Amino acid sequence: MQYGAKGDGVSDDTKAFEDAWQDLCNDNGPRSRLTIPLVNTFLVGPINFQGPCKSPVVHFKILGTIIAPEDPNSWNSCETGAWLLFSNVDGLILDGGGMINGRGNAWWTKSSTYINEVFRCAVPPSALHFENCNGLRLRQLKHRDSPRNHIGLSRCSFSTISNLEISAPDSSPNTDGIDVSISTQLRIKNSVIKTGDDCIALNNGTSQVNITGIYCGPGHGISIGSLGINGEYSTVENIYIRKCNFSGTQNGARIKTWQGGSGYARDITFEQINLQNVNNPILIDQYYCPGGHNCPTNSSAVEISGISYKLFQGTSSSRTAINFDCSDNVPCSGISLDQITIMSAKTGENTTVYCNNAYGTSSFTEPSPTCLSH
Repeated sequence: MQYGAKGDGVSDDTKAFEDAWQDLCNDNGPRSRLTIPLVNTFLVGPINFQGPCKSPVVHFKILGTIIAPEDPNSWNSCETGAWLLFSNVDGLILDGGGMINGRGNAWWTKSSTYINEVFRCAVPPSALHFENCNGLRLRQLKHRDSPRNHIGLSRCSFSTISNLEISAPDSSPNTDGIDVSISTQLRIKNSVIKTGDDCIALNNGTSQVNITGIYCGPGHGISIGSLGINGEYSTVENIYIRKCNFSGTQNGARIKTWQGGSGYARDITFEQINLQNVNNPILIDQYYCPGGHNCPTNSSAVEISGISYKLFQGTSSSRTAINFDCSDNVPCSGISLDQITIMSAKTGENTTVYCNNAYGTSSFTEPSPTCLSH
């Protein structure tokens, strides 16, 4: 096997991957390619696949399996916050049908203090992160059991993520499927995401994102945010989410912001959404406070406006199917509900709507949002 890799799932193949990447990135042909063989399992430690590369198209084809060190004590670095980091690589293609397995179970069971003092990491690492990779195409891969979020994108534009299978136990903490920040012109489509946290989270600086054909569950739904933590100025806008299915999730279509922040979340559409036994099918929470304690009251808030919900159908596992809990000082405005039918998953029980400082209109919506101010 090239570059001295063993591919036996036991030997450390980190150096072989680093050497192979150097050759791939220095190839100045019109399309450079590295193939990870089908029948092998490669044990790899944290790597920064650093660009820029010479070729306009860099194809990293994963046919086999890449696994992380199982014991967090054996990780030699947490500097980047990621296990597999691709940085400054334009025109990157990652595909092949293989698997990326973060083997995160040992991380999930440790406290944040233990992780910081013993593993010398501020937080558990992401499995796969892309930083400043424009024109990225991530597709046809399986992602399993990340220590933290499975896939992260930051400063990546004009990129497409498709046909992924992402899975982790529903009890695994902070194992988001896909996290996006400071990125624009993205498409995320046709993927199955089953994790212990958000299936997809769109964070600060994200705009012009089209999400379609996502199956989510278990997990915490598709979320805008959280935004405004620690007084941060946060923005998310021009988001279109459609033809998605939520099954057994904590949330469906969620927007979450912290008190004390500023900025805006606006022009966001959720359309053609199917729900099966979802605890919070439609939720805007401007008082987001995980754990429900030690969050100070603050008058400033991220402004939420121009939010459209259309063609929802399915069942809620809680009585409150629609929940708009908006700021006293920065109310939610421009909410639109159209052709919504959310029934109770429990026989004989009705669903309800809760509104607090929420302004908008509705039509053909059940339960009827009579509390929504005009």
